Amino acid sequence: MLIKTRSRRQMGISIFVCLCFLARATDSKNLACDLQDFTALVGFLNDLESGIGGWGNDSVADCCTWPGVTCEFVHHIANITLSRVVSLELPHKRLKGKLNKSLGGLEYLRVLNLSNNFFWDHLPNELFRFKFLEVLDLSSNDFIGNLTAEISLPSLLVLNLSDNWLEGLFSTGICGVASRLQVLDLSLNLFTDKIPQTIRNCSFLEVLSLGSNYFEGNLPEDLFQLSKLRELNVEDNQFTGLLSPNVSKLTNLVEFEISTNGFFGTFPDTFYNLRKLKRFSANSNRFIGSLPPSLTSSQSIISLNVRNNSLNGSIALNCSSMVSLISLALSSNSFSGPFPENLSSCKKLTSLDLSRNKFSSQLPESFKNLTSLSYLSLSNCSLQNLTATLAILQHCQNLSFLVLTLNFRDEVMPDYNHLQFSRLTTLVIANCPLSGSVPYWLQSCSNLQLLDLSWNRLTGHIPNFLGAMKLLFYLDLSRNMLSEEIPEGLTKLENLSNQNVTLVELSKDFYIFTSSSTARGLRYNLIQGLPPTLDLSSNHLTGPIMAEFGNLKQLHVLNLSNNNLSGHIPESLSNITSLETLDLSDNSLIGIIPPSFARLSFLSKFSVAFNKLSGHIPTGGQFSTFPESSFAGNEDLCAYKSTRCPSVPEEKPGENPIELEDEKVFVIGLPFATGAVAGFILVVTICYLSGWLFREEDTQKRVEIAWKRMFSTSH
Repeated sequence: MLIKTRSRRQMGISIFVCLCFLARATDSKNLACDLQDFTALVGFLNDLESGIGGWGNDSVADCCTWPGVTCEFVHHIANITLSRVVSLELPHKRLKGKLNKSLGGLEYLRVLNLSNNFFWDHLPNELFRFKFLEVLDLSSNDFIGNLTAEISLPSLLVLNLSDNWLEGLFSTGICGVASRLQVLDLSLNLFTDKIPQTIRNCSFLEVLSLGSNYFEGNLPEDLFQLSKLRELNVEDNQFTGLLSPNVSKLTNLVEFEISTNGFFGTFPDTFYNLRKLKRFSANSNRFIGSLPPSLTSSQSIISLNVRNNSLNGSIALNCSSMVSLISLALSSNSFSGPFPENLSSCKKLTSLDLSRNKFSSQLPESFKNLTSLSYLSLSNCSLQNLTATLAILQHCQNLSFLVLTLNFRDEVMPDYNHLQFSRLTTLVIANCPLSGSVPYWLQSCSNLQLLDLSWNRLTGHIPNFLGAMKLLFYLDLSRNMLSEEIPEGLTKLENLSNQNVTLVELSKDFYIFTSSSTARGLRYNLIQGLPPTLDLSSNHLTGPIMAEFGNLKQLHVLNLSNNNLSGHIPESLSNITSLETLDLSDNSLIGIIPPSFARLSFLSKFSVAFNKLSGHIPTGGQFSTFPESSFAGNEDLCAYKSTRCPSVPEEKPGENPIELEDEKVFVIGLPFATGAVAGFILVVTICYLSGWLFREEDTQKRVEIAWKRMFSTSH
């Protein structure tokens, strides 16, 4: 009887579903859900802590119209075509909850994309049992645990589990049950151990990305049997050993990324067979020797990055063959000999990094033929004759990034107005150390965004024309011998006053090294990583800090330390609401620290040490986090966290501090002083006897006790 009742119910449901689909069969834009799919989607929705906009309609016929749901006519019942959910894509929805068995009902699902959400749970086994699933994308979530071995996805083409917290061993069952797999992305996880030999079973694999894990050992020889591979990425792991010559079997390889591992030895000279290879990156390994001819004469290579190895000898590129070369990064090696003159034959070269090598000649004249060059770094490569170098490079009409740090030792900064760099956006000539002055040919650099001339011996004044550079957002003139007052023009830097700082992005393989207090430098591969900065520290600058600095509202770093600045700290600096670093130490500043500084909520580094400040240290905000060293060397400044602070009259706008001092001397004469001392002793005695002597401290203790009670009650 029970079986008959269930059969009747199922028949009734089937008739109802058929009627719903017949009602909409003529409208392909309004497909109706199958009841089983509707039930699965509602179950999935109920398991989430947060809802999904546009979901939750109780009508079975409407679930195909929900955002992220795609249906197709794939199911037939009694000659009636019914639609089934084949795709569920909900990226960037910030969903919270668990994925459970409710999704198991979507047996026809071919695409599941739940990337960039927050699912704090193990990967559910139900996800690996959809017979018709073709794309499974769970990237950029917070899944934890091991990758299950219970995988049954015979139709799977794409598996993307990147950017999670998955760990353990590489699952050996993937290639066995998903034999048609074309894309496998397990990057940015916590996988360990070696790549299994069973990887050869993924014979259709075109993209394999295992970057940023903890894989170790050699690359297995079975990996080089995957002849369809177009992209192979194993960067940022713990692989070691020699690079196998069998890499030549991957004849369809377009991108090959093995950076940041422990590979050693020489490069195999077997790249002739890789005629489709466009990008090869092997930086930050332990390769030695020279670059093989099969690599330095490749006609297909667009980007070659082997920086940060131990390669040596001369650079012998066959630019007449490397007709596609755009980006070349050979920095941080031991290349020697003269600068390679034949580089000028690489007509398409836009990015060139030869820094931190040991060349023995001046820049060749032929470099002026690199008309496509945009990014050039020649820092720390024993370069000489800055005047000749700039005269050559000004002919590179597209040059926008130029880094020449740690060269031209003890030369003079050229100051010839005929130098023209109209497209230059970044110029770094730091730590050379050069004499001379800030050159006036910089006026031609109207597009300059970043200027770093730090750690030199430049003298004279800071030219006012720097303030007219509309795009300048990073200026570092620290560690020089510049004098006179700070020019007013620097308070009018347009790109630091506007709402949004305009920036230009660096190329992927290009790095900027900016100076630091240790002169070792900070590296940035995106100019967006650089904080808007004005650093004039460690010079001989005089005069006051102008109140107009408060107009630079986009400034993140202001460093005026170790100069001869005087006067008061302007309160207008509190208008720089994005300020993260403010260093005014080692000057001759007087007055108080403006209390409004406590409103600078992003301030993480602050110092006014070794000035002549007085009064109270501001309380609240970030000031509770600054160490005592931030205020050291100010005798009249209230000691940090001290229970006693000298009584200092508040300064009012327009008051003359000298007049106040004179007034105090006049009032405190001998009769007044005697009466004040006697009165003080009498008041202290009365307060002690009455128990009121430490009333202020007791009040503070009572406040602390009240806060503790409030906190314990709330918990």
